[in-house]
Amino acid sequence: MDNPFAMVVAIILIVTIGKVFTARYRHEKRGDTGETFSPATAASDAENQRLREELKSMKERLAVLERLATDSNDSGARLDREIERLRDRS
Repeated sequence: MDNPFAMVVAIILIVTIGKVFTARYRHEKRGDTGETFSPATAASDAENQRLREELKSMKERLAVLERLATDSNDSGARLDREIERLRDRS
């Protein structure tokens, strides 16, 4: 190959064919379930569960703060107890 552009096109063609075969092999490897197990998936599931629990906790805290903000007839002592309870959850 004397032409450098032809060499570049040949390299791109080889890489593209390789990627197509890799994608096809991965698709066939998945089988009927459509999923493969990998440690990254397990770690991702654990991270998702942790984030769900944290979101639930934050929603509970937000509900308490909304109630504190909207209740106008609360005494200062009750407000202090609620704030301390929120601090203890952290």
